[in-house]
Amino acid sequence: MKIFDSLLTTALISLAPASMMAENSPGIEILNLAPNNIMVKIPDVESNFLLIPVEESQPVSHIRVVADNNLEDYINIALAAGKADYYVPLDLRRFKGKDLLLDVRTTNDRYTLRDGDEATWANKLTLADDFDTTNTEYWRPSYHHTPAYGWMNDPNGMFYQDGLWHLYYQYNPYGSKWENMTWGHSTSPDLINWDAQPIAIRPTALGTIFSGSAVVDKDNTAGFGKDAIVAIFTTAGASQTQSMAYSTDGGKTFTQYAANPVIAYERESRDPNFFWDARHNQWVLTLVSALDHEILIYTSPNLKDWTLASKFGHGFGSQAGVWECPDLMEVPVEGSDEKKWVLIININPGGPFGGSAAQYFVGDFDGKTFTCDTPPEVTRWMDYGKDHYATVSFSNAPDDRKTVIAWMSNWQYANEVPTKQYRSANSLPRDLSLFKAPDGQYYLTSAPSPEVDALRGSLKKFGSATISSKGKSFQLPSSETGGYEIQFEATVADNQKLSIVLSNADGEEVVMKLDGADRRFSMDRSKSGEVSFSDNFSGVTFAEVPGNSTSFSFRFFIDRSSIEAFIDGGHLAMTNLLFPRKPYTTLTLRSEGPGVKVQPVSVWTISPKRVPQGVK
Repeated sequence: MKIFDSLLTTALISLAPASMMAENSPGIEILNLAPNNIMVKIPDVESNFLLIPVEESQPVSHIRVVADNNLEDYINIALAAGKADYYVPLDLRRFKGKDLLLDVRTTNDRYTLRDGDEATWANKLTLADDFDTTNTEYWRPSYHHTPAYGWMNDPNGMFYQDGLWHLYYQYNPYGSKWENMTWGHSTSPDLINWDAQPIAIRPTALGTIFSGSAVVDKDNTAGFGKDAIVAIFTTAGASQTQSMAYSTDGGKTFTQYAANPVIAYERESRDPNFFWDARHNQWVLTLVSALDHEILIYTSPNLKDWTLASKFGHGFGSQAGVWECPDLMEVPVEGSDEKKWVLIININPGGPFGGSAAQYFVGDFDGKTFTCDTPPEVTRWMDYGKDHYATVSFSNAPDDRKTVIAWMSNWQYANEVPTKQYRSANSLPRDLSLFKAPDGQYYLTSAPSPEVDALRGSLKKFGSATISSKGKSFQLPSSETGGYEIQFEATVADNQKLSIVLSNADGEEVVMKLDGADRRFSMDRSKSGEVSFSDNFSGVTFAEVPGNSTSFSFRFFIDRSSIEAFIDGGHLAMTNLLFPRKPYTTLTLRSEGPGVKVQPVSVWTISPKRVPQGVK
């Protein structure tokens, strides 16, 4: 486990089992007051962290954090009434030397003046300076980005500057379910090895911090300084408004703009995403009117003053659920000098197999209005799995790349997946392009970013074969992490079907198929491992592979709890979570109908270059 250093202090955050935590930590005074109200006093704060016990089955309690009689924070948390599931840290470093008071309001009527000493959480509060974040979860991914602890959903504010990729994300530092939205922060020099950074943006008087985006203001259009990082995001209070913050230290810390909010729309709206439009010398921002299924397009010369230029979306694509997390970008067309505009709109629910998903539209943009090429009834999905949502791109990516990352989960069961130290991971980074299919239409290619190749470890190669109905099995190379990349090509005619099965010794398996008759690729995870946590988890996802060739290329990325499938270089992508109780060890190929010709199968083990978890 790497120890991550900061300029001020070094710390590891503990999520150790409750049985390991000390009780009645000195320096803490518990005041049992009225029913459902306990105060915790920590005079003259010296420690770095206060560990708070969490029990996920308990109702949410509310904590007002007061330092020297000033309200500093407001936390919603499921305090342990019995044995703690895990602990989360309250960072006390910003309160050093101050008198801290936690004013706790519970919703459980068992806490009264008479039996207040039975409040397990209060008795188990612990002060500490350094704690252990060593992974305690069997299913934590070995090479996908995850938070060091706590809940994560939408990626936010992603940008590239001076050789460093910045990934912000919706983050709950006080539990592993959705609450307390802030912007968490991780950085990477290579898109695959991530270092956790301190929380970047905390709730303000206008509300908690929902999704948004960030840019490098190279020409100082906002007046915060050349190359300042400017973020615009949704502040969620009584209403949803759009606020701005800026950073002059490369995205480490942010200052709230004094004149927030910068956009206040009369309907529920969120998730601003903006970019510099060099052709028209302006900033362009897309914002979802979530319940109206419309994208609001704004323009600005300075990031502070925004004008509503147009709307798009009424009646287009999937109109189910709510629209969220838009992204408008100009994307190159493969094999040509042509470019087309792509508008990504994430929705929940209403995905092709239930829950959340990302749809996209191809068309043109004239600086004010987006015009879609396809009729309103056409819906296209970026990924045909169940676990690819809130897809947005990095701003200022080198070589004008359109590099995106998604949240790898689904709102149907994201709060219930079988982990507790953390919940949720990000997809691998993907580079976007367009290709023109035989039907004359443009479709999105979503391919693993080139940096992903650096994850490859040892290679095991299996020769070409004609696969019969008896099948052919390949023993996967030994991998401590359960991480693999598998790549091969196969010819599947319209009277053939190819089954691709990953399995382990316990009979757990994920079954993928390519049916040559209708070019349908499918993935069945109903027997893939632990599936009982949600009735919405099991099942089959499927989609047609665009084109008319009988030759198909396959590329699979398997981690401890996920599989990402890319067919024909990303012309079709499918991402699904999996929770096998043991790593998959066998790859089996099987044919239905005449034998399927398979070219050499390459299998790489995957090991990250360094552990991605840690907190400064």
